[in-house]
Amino acid sequence: MNSMNDTGVVAGPASGQASHTHRLRRLAGTGFIATLAAMVATTLAAALAQAVGVDFEVPDGGETIPLSGFAVVTGFFSVVGIVIAVALLRWSARPAKRFVWTAVSLTAISLVPPLLSGANTATTTALLGLHLVPATAMIPTLARSLRTRTD
Repeated sequence: MNSMNDTGVVAGPASGQASHTHRLRRLAGTGFIATLAAMVATTLAAALAQAVGVDFEVPDGGETIPLSGFAVVTGFFSVVGIVIAVALLRWSARPAKRFVWTAVSLTAISLVPPLLSGANTATTTALLGLHLVPATAMIPTLARSLRTRTD
């Protein structure tokens, strides 16, 4: 009689693919929830800044940034962050570490335009702070989702 021990799960290519697909979906889902939270937090922070007198007028066009503009831009760039995280999960051996370096670098670069906008000090300071609000929501959340047990 031939005895085989088939009580374990076979970890073949199909099993690995399902696990990878599950991680991608989990990352995307977590990212979209974090995006919504970042959009709400940024818009509320902008509303609070407006309530204390920040006008968000940018001299180049003479227009005032509307509250909805903060939500839209935050949402767009948060989704860009999710795409970067998904790509790193797919193609990087150390996706969490690479994502943090990339996201922090891009956040630092995003601080340059408010400094060059020519807006008054209150508006510039508020805009700098509003760049950091979604970063503090998105970067740790996505980095945590990218970590594996071996990281």
